[in-house]
Amino acid sequence: MLLDSNLESVDKAESTVLRIAGELGFPEDDLHSIGMAVREAAVNAVVHGNRYNSRKKVHLNVTHGPGRLIITIADEGEGFDIDALPDPLAQDNLLRQSGRGLLLIRAFVDEFELRRRQPHGTEVRLVKYLANAS
Repeated sequence: MLLDSNLESVDKAESTVLRIAGELGFPEDDLHSIGMAVREAAVNAVVHGNRYNSRKKVHLNVTHGPGRLIITIADEGEGFDIDALPDPLAQDNLLRQSGRGLLLIRAFVDEFELRRRQPHGTEVRLVKYLANAS
């Protein structure tokens, strides 16, 4: 799914993923975690990646396998060096209003991967496991 680089697209991404996760049988607590992770990743793509550029899109892909939901969200921005990001738990950063998105995403999903896209952009891959999947 291609989404515009605006905050309405964040809502669309979250509702789309939550609908699919609900259909797969994820419990309410997991739906909350999935929603928060998708919202954070989509906001990062719109705000930090594409910088609200109307010519750039946010790419959303949702798939599922046995007992798991796989979500990829990518932007078309310039990308960034994850190792250069300040530690959000460092004393100097605790009161900052931003900078904790990736930390939160990691806390809400079971697997998190971040990679550079070619020729531009950043992609995150989020995996959430369905407990008691048969």
